[in-house]
Amino acid sequence: MGDSANSNLEIEHFRDYLRLLAQLQIPGKLKTKLDASDLVQITLLKAHEAEADFRGQTRAERAAWLRQILAHTIANALRDHGRAKRDVALERSLEDALHTSSARLEAWLVDKGDSPSAVSQRNEQVVELAQALARLPELQRQALLMHYCDGLPLAAISEALNRTRPAVASLLRRGLRQLREYIK
Repeated sequence: MGDSANSNLEIEHFRDYLRLLAQLQIPGKLKTKLDASDLVQITLLKAHEAEADFRGQTRAERAAWLRQILAHTIANALRDHGRAKRDVALERSLEDALHTSSARLEAWLVDKGDSPSAVSQRNEQVVELAQALARLPELQRQALLMHYCDGLPLAAISEALNRTRPAVASLLRRGLRQLREYIK
């Protein structure tokens, strides 16, 4: 297998992770008009085209590089949708938001006494978590993301999903149980 094939596999490994981050960043009113999967596909294409420019050595550096490309892709899509000029501040704030979303995903997995090797392992676990989340039913995934990534209380999630609080609590319980099974 050549370097190009290895690079493609390495980049492809982040697909679900990037899709999850994109879903978290698309404003609610545009979720029906912008598809996270399409944005990720464009991101991966750009990454493949710019692979020679990647100077990192680790998966964490590759994830950061891909998040940056995703931020630019989302900013371009939002600009195109709103017909606005390029807004560097928007791109920068999206990069920060994507980093924050990624950090919240990592917070699910944090152990306070992490060594450097544990941090590296956790970075890989974040990608695994994103892959497991992608396998969940849509309502469970939405409830988990709203609660753990957006920090929304049960009442707000209940209203957003048009479900009762007990139903949302059940979605969260079942989603977490399913995630544990997928990650084992």
